[in-house]
Amino acid sequence: MNKYMMVATLILSPTLCFSQPEIEDLLQHQESIVRVTVELENGSIGTGTGVVIDTQNVATNCHVLANAKGANIAKYGVGYQPISMKADWKHDLCLLKFDPLPFKPVTMRDSSTLKYEEEIFSLSYPNGNISPQPSYGNIKATYPYDGSLVIRSNAAFSLGSSGGAMFDQQFNLIGITTFKSPGPQGFFYSLPVEWIKRLYDSPESTSLATNEIPFWALPSDQRPYFMQVVIPFQNHEWTELKRLSNAWVKKEPATADGWYFLGVSEFESNQDAEAKEHLTKATSMNPRHLEALIVLSSIALKEGNLAELERIRDVVRPLDSTEADDLTDKITKLMASKQS
Repeated sequence: MNKYMMVATLILSPTLCFSQPEIEDLLQHQESIVRVTVELENGSIGTGTGVVIDTQNVATNCHVLANAKGANIAKYGVGYQPISMKADWKHDLCLLKFDPLPFKPVTMRDSSTLKYEEEIFSLSYPNGNISPQPSYGNIKATYPYDGSLVIRSNAAFSLGSSGGAMFDQQFNLIGITTFKSPGPQGFFYSLPVEWIKRLYDSPESTSLATNEIPFWALPSDQRPYFMQVVIPFQNHEWTELKRLSNAWVKKEPATADGWYFLGVSEFESNQDAEAKEHLTKATSMNPRHLEALIVLSSIALKEGNLAELERIRDVVRPLDSTEADDLTDKITKLMASKQS
């Protein structure tokens, strides 16, 4: 893709469980996903993905289109030329307008209704594929930003996936797959559908030229805290992570993830009492915060606290059965050690 690309892009109740969609269901819904092709200034061709929002509009990432000489979409070997566009360059979402398209539009679900660990999947055109490819995962976090929620998942995507669709298990569009933070651990981010809806009230344009940079591509210290903490977290720079997390919770005290990252920095610095306090605060704000629960279980294991381990295991079970089974193994070993 172009210069903005970073490294490498039904409410679920605790008692309900949904499996990922079968291939037949995916084939029925891939009609809403189109391939976006742009001609760049240097003469090369760039590709991305678009999502049919209504009979005339396709949503995609603006960085797919930025400063291109031209753009179109294609589906089933047929190309379609846009007649205008609407752009929110800062939030990296654009609407391409067409004469009525023969494709089924998606339905949309607001980010405020999403839950941590809810199963999701994405459809996009990664790495030059000629048909949409699925990627499966869970919602790992939602971050308040500019009046909505940026979504982090572990459903991986790569070059060409920019502008792709993230769906819930009922095939509602919940986000546009957009960027990945650098580092070895996959932090994949999607933009909320509320930002797409805002575009309907924006003025139309026929120009792809811009000097604006998406919020996620700004210099590191100008990005939101949920992005700034990733590199020190992945590099085990616990002092820096604590500094950034303290600043985060001071600015956004109601955001559970700020307290989670603060608790991690303290746990890894052997400040277990402080870590327990802040991780518990994160789980009190969001009882489905699996990552915070897992670190709390590590503290309970260090303390030899069987009752707390069993409590956490029972909370984790409906969120991630594999993690719960792992906790059961640890509980069994701890019980055996106490009896020996």
